[in-house]
Amino acid sequence: MSSALLILDMINALVHPDGKKGREGFAEQVAKRDVLSNAATAIERARAAGIPVIYVVIGFSPGFADFPSRSPLFKDAAEDRPTVDSWETRVHDDLRPASEESIVLKRRVSPFYATHLDLLLRKQNIDTLLLAGVATDLVVLSAAREAHDRDYRVEVLADATAARTKRAHDAAITLLGSTALVTTVDKALPDRA
Repeated sequence: MSSALLILDMINALVHPDGKKGREGFAEQVAKRDVLSNAATAIERARAAGIPVIYVVIGFSPGFADFPSRSPLFKDAAEDRPTVDSWETRVHDDLRPASEESIVLKRRVSPFYATHLDLLLRKQNIDTLLLAGVATDLVVLSAAREAHDRDYRVEVLADATAARTKRAHDAAITLLGSTALVTTVDKALPDRA
C-alpha cells in the first residue's frame, strides 16, 4: 500500500492566533490539542519515510467569481477577502511546505470538489490517506467520507486535528469512525529513528 499525508486547511486564518477564525476559537483548540506540533511531527516522519505530503488550502480568486455566495458557512468570508496567496490562506509557518510538495487550492469544504487532488493521488498510486487538519467537523470529515467513496483507505490522525470547539471535534471523531480508522500520529507514522 502507498500512503500520502494530507495537511488540510492548516492556514493562518484558522490556526494562527491572529487569524480571523483563529481568534474565534480555532487557535485556542489547536493550541490545547497541540495540533501544530503533532502535524509538524507527522510531516517530518512522512518525509523521512518517503510518504508524499500534500497540502490543501482554501482561497478565492481576487474577483470572488468562485465564491459560494449562498453558503451559510462562508458568509463572513466575503468580508475577509481570503484570496489566493494572502496571509490568511497561507499554510502556517510551522508546517511550511517543501518546494517540491503539492499544494491543492480548493474553494469549498471538500478537498476533492473541483480540484486536482484525486488526479495527484492516482498518479502516485496512492491508496491510503492520512488526514491532519482543521476543522475536524468540516474538511477532515468531508475528506474522509469522500475518500472512502473513492475507495481510498483513510486514517485520521486525531491528535493532528481540531475544530472550533472540543464538542464539535469529539462529535466529528465519533462520525469519522464509520468511514476511517481514527488513530494518532505515533501509531500511523511511528518514529523510525
